[in-house]
Amino acid sequence: MDDKAKILLVDDREENLIALEAILSSLDQDLVRARSGEDALKALLTDEYAVILLDVVMPGMDGFETARDIKRRKKTRDLPIIFLTAVNSDPDYAFRGYAAGAVDFISKPFDPWVLRAKVSVFVELHTKNKQLRDQTVLLREQAALLREQEKRLDEQPGPDAFEEARARLEAVEEQAGAVGKHVPPARRDEFEELTRRLGDLRRALTGEDPASS
Repeated sequence: MDDKAKILLVDDREENLIALEAILSSLDQDLVRARSGEDALKALLTDEYAVILLDVVMPGMDGFETARDIKRRKKTRDLPIIFLTAVNSDPDYAFRGYAAGAVDFISKPFDPWVLRAKVSVFVELHTKNKQLRDQTVLLREQAALLREQEKRLDEQPGPDAFEEARARLEAVEEQAGAVGKHVPPARRDEFEELTRRLGDLRRALTGEDPASS
């Protein structure tokens, strides 16, 4: 399983893409090229990315148009975009860029340390969010197994089955507690619904209130 994050590099000039790859290679992530806004949008249809480095001035679809299209899509609207601009670019670019959904601007030529530092922050956030999503899915699956076990207990009650179900429930609750400390606001409702279901399971299996245990 490849745990590397994907970083999308969008620039119509080969030398700029080479420079970006040279600077970011030490992060040891998957660097994906796109030579136009259209190519960037196609890349986003099939893969999940941690961050996009997007050139502002490109022939055809420029960076502002590309960013607006990215933000219109439900799947990619929260994807961070860092605009790449020339040092002597139009001062209005910053306003237009933030209006289009950019989170930051970096001027060419790039300061390698600054570029790596900014990109690494978004890679780390992406990795943590992915881990939380995976853990939430696992917790949901375990909760479903517990519900199935509860049904079997109703049909064939027994001390061994009861203890097995209770032990599994305690393990899931412990894992949920650890995940809950790092759940981002966007996933808080989903996590709270999961904990409510776990509480229902505890009451059904043991008659206990999870808040008092």
